[in-house]
Amino acid sequence: MKNLLVTGYRAHELGIYNQKHPGIPYIRQAIANRIIPLLEEGLEWVITPGQYGVDLWACEAVFDLKKRYPQLKCSIITAYSHQEEKWSDEKKDYYTQILRQVDHYAAASKEAYVGPWQFTGRDELLFRKTGGILLVYDEDAGEASPKFFKERALKKQAQDGYLYINIGSEEIQAIANEEQEQAYLDSDIRPEESDPI
Repeated sequence: MKNLLVTGYRAHELGIYNQKHPGIPYIRQAIANRIIPLLEEGLEWVITPGQYGVDLWACEAVFDLKKRYPQLKCSIITAYSHQEEKWSDEKKDYYTQILRQVDHYAAASKEAYVGPWQFTGRDELLFRKTGGILLVYDEDAGEASPKFFKERALKKQAQDGYLYINIGSEEIQAIANEEQEQAYLDSDIRPEESDPI
């Protein structure tokens, strides 16, 4: 598989309203952990819809992975032009920083928002251009926007073997627990070098 679609929750669906939220690094790490084995098998592109949330954190995960895997590329394909128009200034600035670093950007519809058909067109393009999806979504936590990507991906998987990879809250929590445990171990009291042993 050369192209992977990565998407999931929008930030507000997770109760995240700025980039300082402590959970974001764990989400990025979970995404990176799942991308690495695919890179070993020939993955070249990560493509996202560029929504504020998992999509943009996935871009950041890719930028980080590029240090070790310079062949990896990142693309944002939005539903319509200027999707960030009504975002807060802080979100717009963050989005602009991401756009400066991606290898490719396009809008499925060249006009501003007109109607929901633009999302349908974008999704058809994303599924057509990719061989699999990495979806950050936990259905047990309640339905949210990624539900539609999951339904579509599972249908495509049944029809033509489309790869479906899911990251749920337990996986992200395990990474957080591991990091916190490591931080605790690193801060553990160690005898001073001058202390007799």
